[in-house]
Amino acid sequence: MRFLTLTLLLFIGQSILAQQDSIPPKKERDSINLQVKDTVALQDKDSVVTDSISSKPKARGAAKLNTKGKDSVSIQDYKIISYHRDTTSVDTSLTIRKDYIYNYLREDDFELMPFANMGQPYNELGKSFSSTAYYPRIGATAKHPGYFEKEDITYYNVPTPMTELMFKTTFEQGQYLDALLTFNVSERFNASIAYNGFRSLGKYRYEEAQDGKFRVTFNYLNKNERYALRGHIAAQEMQSEESGGLQDRSQFEDDLPDFQDRAKIDLLYTNANNRILGKRYFLDHQYKLVNHKKDSTGSAATTLAIGHEFSYETKIYDFEQTQQNNAFGQDPFLVPIEDRARLKTMFNKGSVEFSNRTLGKLSGNIALYNYNYFFNSLLITDQGTIQNKLQGEEISVGGGYHNTIGPLYLEGNVNYTVSGELTGNNFDAFARYRLNEYNKLTGAIHISSRMPDFNYLLYQSDYRNFNWQNNNTFEKVQTKSIKFGFDSSYLGQLHAEYSMVDNYTYFASTATEEEIGLGQETAFVKPFQENGAINHLKVKYKKELKWRKWALMNTVMYQEVAQDNQVLNLPQVVTRNSLYFSSDVFKKAMFLQTGVTFKYFTSYNMNAYNPLLGEFYIQNNEELGGYPLLDLFINARVKQTRIFLKAEHLNSIFSEPNYYSAPNYPYRDFVIRFGLVWNFFS
Repeated sequence: MRFLTLTLLLFIGQSILAQQDSIPPKKERDSINLQVKDTVALQDKDSVVTDSISSKPKARGAAKLNTKGKDSVSIQDYKIISYHRDTTSVDTSLTIRKDYIYNYLREDDFELMPFANMGQPYNELGKSFSSTAYYPRIGATAKHPGYFEKEDITYYNVPTPMTELMFKTTFEQGQYLDALLTFNVSERFNASIAYNGFRSLGKYRYEEAQDGKFRVTFNYLNKNERYALRGHIAAQEMQSEESGGLQDRSQFEDDLPDFQDRAKIDLLYTNANNRILGKRYFLDHQYKLVNHKKDSTGSAATTLAIGHEFSYETKIYDFEQTQQNNAFGQDPFLVPIEDRARLKTMFNKGSVEFSNRTLGKLSGNIALYNYNYFFNSLLITDQGTIQNKLQGEEISVGGGYHNTIGPLYLEGNVNYTVSGELTGNNFDAFARYRLNEYNKLTGAIHISSRMPDFNYLLYQSDYRNFNWQNNNTFEKVQTKSIKFGFDSSYLGQLHAEYSMVDNYTYFASTATEEEIGLGQETAFVKPFQENGAINHLKVKYKKELKWRKWALMNTVMYQEVAQDNQVLNLPQVVTRNSLYFSSDVFKKAMFLQTGVTFKYFTSYNMNAYNPLLGEFYIQNNEELGGYPLLDLFINARVKQTRIFLKAEHLNSIFSEPNYYSAPNYPYRDFVIRFGLVWNFFS
């Protein structure tokens, strides 16, 4: 295997060295400098961010890359536009942050603990209450980390076609591929096609996972810049086999030679799987009724625009099991088990937006949200009838404001439901003050009221214990949070968040000690709502220390929870430290980064996982954690290609097997994985 890996790396290296660099060479820049983001912001914005509606398309074709020795197109001209119209540039540099986001989520997973196989759930190491969705969702939150919501879809404005390919090895018999092609059909029409998919068999016997997520986006701006249009289509399917975890922990913890091959370890069951299936159509367009000419700064003196946003989405959550298992209860209604929850939503929002150079941007909107969450049949029991659907509509009004006054940036959004039972209100305010070029202060407030996700309110299953209806008994979850931040180029980034939550909802098991001893804890998991208030404090600090070609990147998070009952379990301290070396090699043909990353979190009552619901639930029977995770990495950059080679969980070779991602679910053993991210420009 070592020789096969070495041969493949040499082959990839030769291919990369042979590629043509269509973008002019540039100095190494940290992606943080290209995309400055505030963790306490309502929407990730920076003073250099431009509005996608007013962004002018650049010249097309590779022939216009160079004119008389001066670059007419640079990599900064390849724009990525978010749902909130924040704009950043494509970044092909290699930094330690690129190593942190080189994973299944393509996001920094510092506050998450992954399961052993790719595409499986992530346990929470940190919690934030300031980014709650306004409307309840279908649930099965443990299955959704990799799901693309409409806020996760990005749009593009490029002068020439661009392709990005990400490849990474998985765990036995599979690969991960994320492919993107974006291009401009005309000077004012950009489109993209993307596919994200993988298959991974896993080291344990019954944990195969696979995804297929297809996205198409488009955005258009007419010649006089009055009319702007964007939209996307997303079709996603995420499925995995479910085993319930270890049947006998001693087979893993005793470190016996017979069970070094993890496929030999006995599991609770090997006949269940669950799936998320979603399709969405999204359209957002805007027309400027008043569109005065821009001044020398590039901003319009006064504009008045009307807009409309539409989305229609269908989502299905399935759980199937060929035979009954006592882990979910005895005497089911039907065998085989075929549970299916469906949610259909349609959202329409009309808006009016007034913008002025002095007064800022002020908007108002009215929105209509239709929902239909349903199962196939009514359930009539001795305790009563559980209906088969929750259906209705929500009408809300809202507004927004943001403005820049010298070094001060202000932003606010408010929504209030005038008709409907699911939501109440939502208020967000954000301020940023730049002390100077290197330091800034930030602050934010979040207040929201909404019902919990649909699977808390209504659920039906072929297993008798998993049937309930709480829409008439559960109250709206009330959340209030405040954030402060200090970002300094010299002192690092310090962010603090304090949240107060009333009517907090959670899943927990009502199993007795005897039932837990028989392995039936998951059979008695139900939704609950906490009557008392929960107070949560989170403080997070990041700082990178550099000396010559060496660097030490530190991230530390501290959390404290005050609660009457123990329903929110989080580790008190989480830390990640990366010591690495960076240098140009091979006569500056390659940029190399190599080092080690150490991650640790204190032991706590780690949440348990219920595969039938696709949810984590509270358990206070045992503490897990308190073990280190040590990774060794060698990363390199050649032109627009970044190569990643990592030895994950290196210390598991010589440490005791006491590392878990959740009760009964061991974390992954030592494994070597590699891959690359490759950008093409034409």
